[in-house]
Amino acid sequence: MKTRQVRCGDVLIGGGAPVSVQSMTNVDSRDEKALLRQIEELQEAGCQIVRIAVFDNEAAAVLASVRKKVKVPLVADIHFDYRLALAAIRAGADKIRINPGNIGARERVRAVVEAARERQIPIRVGVNSGSLEKDLLEKYGGVTAAGLAESALRNIKIIEDMDYGNLVVSIKSSDVRMNYEAHQLLSAQTDVPVHIGITEAGTPARGRIKSAAGLGALLLAGIGDTMRVSLTADPSEEVRFALELLQVLGLRSAGIDIVSCPTCGRTRIDLEGLALEVERRLLPLSAELAARGQALKVAVMGCAVNGPGEAREADFGVAGGDGRGLIFAKGRVIRTVSEERLADELLQVITESYGREG
Repeated sequence: MKTRQVRCGDVLIGGGAPVSVQSMTNVDSRDEKALLRQIEELQEAGCQIVRIAVFDNEAAAVLASVRKKVKVPLVADIHFDYRLALAAIRAGADKIRINPGNIGARERVRAVVEAARERQIPIRVGVNSGSLEKDLLEKYGGVTAAGLAESALRNIKIIEDMDYGNLVVSIKSSDVRMNYEAHQLLSAQTDVPVHIGITEAGTPARGRIKSAAGLGALLLAGIGDTMRVSLTADPSEEVRFALELLQVLGLRSAGIDIVSCPTCGRTRIDLEGLALEVERRLLPLSAELAARGQALKVAVMGCAVNGPGEAREADFGVAGGDGRGLIFAKGRVIRTVSEERLADELLQVITESYGREG
C-alpha cells in the first residue's frame, strides 16, 4: 500500500522505503550503562530503530545522555504523562510513541504535537487490543478488527486536525486474524505509514510462529513500513528473526540465507546437527553482512542426489556423502572432508572470504 514518507533519524519510513526493523530495550531506562550495552547489542543484531520506555524524569535525563553517544534513531515510548513526552523531545528523541487517548486533555496532546513540530520528528500513534476505548468496546461488543481500525483513525484525526501529518500508526493485537483484518481496514482509509507487529506474541517458539503468520501475511499484502517482532526473549532475538522473515519474503536480500534439505533415507551424515551448527556459527557474520547490505547464500545438503546441484547454485555449500562431504565455493568443489570436519571447513572457507566467524 502506498503511504506517505517520514524520517526517524536517518531512517526513512513509508513512501516506498525498505521495511525497517525495530526493537525495544528491556533494561531499566534509568541505567545508562545497561541501556548503552543493550543498544549496542541490538545494533550488532541489525536493529535500525530502538525504542526506549520513558516513564519518569530520570529516564528522560538518561535518554538525553544516551542520545549523544549512539547513532541509531531512538524512539521514546510515552504513556499517560504528556510532560514526559515533552522532556523526551527536548532530550533528542527521534520519534515519540503516544496513545492520544491516554495522554489526557486535547491541550496536552497539542503541546506534544507543537514540540514535535518544532523539531520535525514523527509521532507514532499506537493502539492495541488491550487499550481500546470504552465507547468502541460497547459499539462493537468487545475488541474487534473494526474497532481497532476505527480507534486508530480517530487518533490519527486528532493530530491531523492540529495540522500535523508527520505520523506513523500502529494497531496491534495478539490475535493474528484480527490483526490482519484490522490492518486491511486501516490501510484502505489512510496513507499514514504503518508500524506492524503482533503484540504479546509469546515465547520464542510460539511467538515466531505467530509473527511469521501475522507479519508475513501483512507484508505480502503490501502493508507495513516498519516492524517489530515481539517475543518474550532477549530483544536481539526479535531483530534477528525480523531480518530472517524479511529475507524469506524477498523484502531484504542482505545477510545469509541458509538452505538445507529435509532429512530422508538417503542421508548418511548428521544433517540436522550440521545445519544447526552452521546456522549458529554464521549468525554474527549474517548480521555484519546485513549491516553492509551484502547477501550470501549457503547450502547445507545431505546426500548425493540433489545436494551437489543445490550446493553449486549457492555461494558456498556442502553436500554430504557416506560419512564425508564435498565443500563447494562459487560453484566449484574445492575439497572433500570427513563428516566431523564439515562444519569447520565450510565455516573457514566462508569467513576467509567474507569476514570473521562468531
